[in-house]
Amino acid sequence: MRILIAEDDQVLADGLLRSLRSSGAAVDHVPNGIDADTALMTHAAFDLLILDLGLPRLHGLEVLKRLRTRGSTLPVLILTAADSVDERVKGLDYGADDYMAKPFSLQELEARVRALTRRGMGGASSVIRHGPLTYDQAGRVATMDGRMVELSARELGLLEVLLQRTGRLVSKEQLVDRLCEWGEEVSNNAIEVYIHRLRKKIERGPVRIATVRGLGYCLEKIETAPA
Repeated sequence: MRILIAEDDQVLADGLLRSLRSSGAAVDHVPNGIDADTALMTHAAFDLLILDLGLPRLHGLEVLKRLRTRGSTLPVLILTAADSVDERVKGLDYGADDYMAKPFSLQELEARVRALTRRGMGGASSVIRHGPLTYDQAGRVATMDGRMVELSARELGLLEVLLQRTGRLVSKEQLVDRLCEWGEEVSNNAIEVYIHRLRKKIERGPVRIATVRGLGYCLEKIETAPA
């Protein structure tokens, strides 16, 4: 999961970054509306925007309006002052998916983030199943035939991306975009290493990560012939 936070309060932004990164998300931060608008125009890999309405240089409502005018359906969670009822209403009218009034609980914010990203990916449940492989996006736990599979944070991220696109090809570049924050150097060779490690842990029975040389990877389910 890749999240963009647009928030000018550095203390609050730091708290959000720590909280969301600890839950396994790749998170980028911008401190003003111009940078937010630019990031949203130039990076298509975000799964969610957390948007403070009181941004300097370009108001959050204008950032949201421009985003929707470009036809983007990116889920947006707006942050507002507790007494900004009019701004909350305008934000929802402009196409925001949810809002939270400051101050708020980080635990509640994480729950809303999970709900919005599931909705954005077309699913209401936090659990993704692929044959005997099950992944709980909320708890970030993978199981195979009911038994927990021990995976690193990076391996869990790879598995989540592949499961969300089961049967579709995912390029190395797309994996880097979904898993890595700005300034984080991850080479194609590193992706190959992570895929190799993930394969060793989940490729049992009908589950397989297929490689299409030069193009990317695809999570497949091998159909077994009836006895």
